[in-house]
Amino acid sequence: MTSDAWVLLAAAATLALVDWWAVWNRRPSVRHIAKPGTLVALIGVAIALDPFDPAIRTWMVAGLVLSLAGDVFLMLAERWFIAGLVSFLLGHVAYVVALQQAPRSLAWSAVSGAVVIACGVTIGRRIVARVGAGSNANLAGPVVAYLVVISAMVVSAFGTAAALAIVGALLFYASDATLAWNRFVEPRKLGPLAVMVTYHLGQAGLVGWLVTG
Repeated sequence: MTSDAWVLLAAAATLALVDWWAVWNRRPSVRHIAKPGTLVALIGVAIALDPFDPAIRTWMVAGLVLSLAGDVFLMLAERWFIAGLVSFLLGHVAYVVALQQAPRSLAWSAVSGAVVIACGVTIGRRIVARVGAGSNANLAGPVVAYLVVISAMVVSAFGTAAALAIVGALLFYASDATLAWNRFVEPRKLGPLAVMVTYHLGQAGLVGWLVTG
């Protein structure tokens, strides 16, 4: 990590904490700055650090930029939800490309297959069923597509056998699963905060992987 990267990481951590506080205290005006600001700082970290592979860093930055776009869309009116979903879906595609360029571990890939199947059967299936049966039936297709792509991202992360990539991907998956559960199945009081804490830590883990490999 370069000195600039450390400064930007500190800024990202500070903005993330402010965003978590704003989520808990329902301060949307603060979130409009802190939420995208956290991703802007993490993008800066990814650009400023000394990566183990510059080509992989390029794809990871693309994923972060698309995630930033998704963050902005999801803060807007409901009609922008699909735009946010598509932005994050494309962001995961960029992450998959990046992760697949790293050396692969067949054993860890096999483990990830079991994890993804278990999550899909216990959580994903219920979310998709609820989406298809409710007033959001038109979202069933996009939600299924998103589930497939984020699952591919998790499998790709496990295949690197790198702790930060695996933990980051799992936290990102947990964030999106919590968001979907809160939105389509059953709202939980701590749901919105859990979404953002796991999301920011997941993104930070993926960025950290750029250094450790």
